[in-house]
Amino acid sequence: MDIDRAAYEKYQTIPPGALRTLIDDCVIRSTEVAAASHPDYFAQIRVSPSTPCPLLSADRLCRMQTELGETYLPKVCASYPRRIHTIDSLEESPLSLSCPEAARLVLLDPDLLASNEARPHEVHWDDGATAAHGLRYYFWPLREFSLGLVRNRAYPLWQRMFLLGSFSRRLNAFAQDPSNRGLPAFLRDFSAAVDAGTLRSSMNGIPADLALQFDFLLRLVAQHLNAVNRNPRMVETLQAFIRGVGYGSEATIEGQRAQYAAAYERYFAPFVLKHPHILENYLLNMIFYRLFPLGAMLFDTADTPEPEREFAELAIQFALIKGLLIGVAGHYHEAFSTRHVIQAVQTAFKHFDHNREFLDQAYRLLTERDLNNARGLTMLLRN
Repeated sequence: MDIDRAAYEKYQTIPPGALRTLIDDCVIRSTEVAAASHPDYFAQIRVSPSTPCPLLSADRLCRMQTELGETYLPKVCASYPRRIHTIDSLEESPLSLSCPEAARLVLLDPDLLASNEARPHEVHWDDGATAAHGLRYYFWPLREFSLGLVRNRAYPLWQRMFLLGSFSRRLNAFAQDPSNRGLPAFLRDFSAAVDAGTLRSSMNGIPADLALQFDFLLRLVAQHLNAVNRNPRMVETLQAFIRGVGYGSEATIEGQRAQYAAAYERYFAPFVLKHPHILENYLLNMIFYRLFPLGAMLFDTADTPEPEREFAELAIQFALIKGLLIGVAGHYHEAFSTRHVIQAVQTAFKHFDHNREFLDQAYRLLTERDLNNARGLTMLLRN
């Protein structure tokens, strides 16, 4: 968990004692995080799947708050479930879906980005960006395009993901060239191609690979099936998933794949047809939450953004969430409801997204299986 600079410096004034010793042991300076130069990402609390926060007491209350007061809480804890970003003097507060109420508010809103409560803010930019700006200069139009693409229901969702991945891979090339020559023209041309549908034939030529998708999903889930101190809601979600796909010592992989396919066709796909906004909203929130397509490197001008890596991690999390929901739908059958969706997304987000090691392991698995490309990721995401 990220610790802002002001909180870190306040911790250095805490008198010697048991709590100070614990803080010194678990709070470390951010040396490997790209955003370490940003004051909100100055240090980190080391956590693990079995110990969500080492500063929790036996009754799961924050010792920092109970012993020192809420003024000692770092921003990330004081503002939870909001993740506050300040970009060009504009403050944004995307929500962490590890909070059940945040997940409900985000996922179940049929028109998530239609609010007219806030006055629009006009961001000025032109085609004459200098080398000093780099790709970050175009963050706003890049994100605006990404949001519009996810909301474009002229394409099925897996095709929108394909297009978003292709867009991100092309951005990687521009990220290597600080002058960004040709980027505005690329944005216009790619947008025109999406509107004209010229990429449909190439997308439709990539088959769905159920075996690949299911095996990759099982590898991700298996990493956490035996974790200790799991939240009861997580246990319930995983149990529903493994029952829904027929997972067990006596089950064959072919039988599990068939049950997974049946769960998708009979229960999950009809549910999504009735609630098309749920998975869209998940992706929209993640674009804000992860500062897509530049990620935390938006704040680190000393390093080069990696839009392709950002998309790969987004795709991994999306594939995991969707796969879990398919299995859970296979367990509850026609009774599968938004309540099950909220619980599955909230628990998965809490136990997977908050674990940097898990994302790194999943990315390595993606690379080892030669799936970190347009064809591989499409086979992973398409049903």
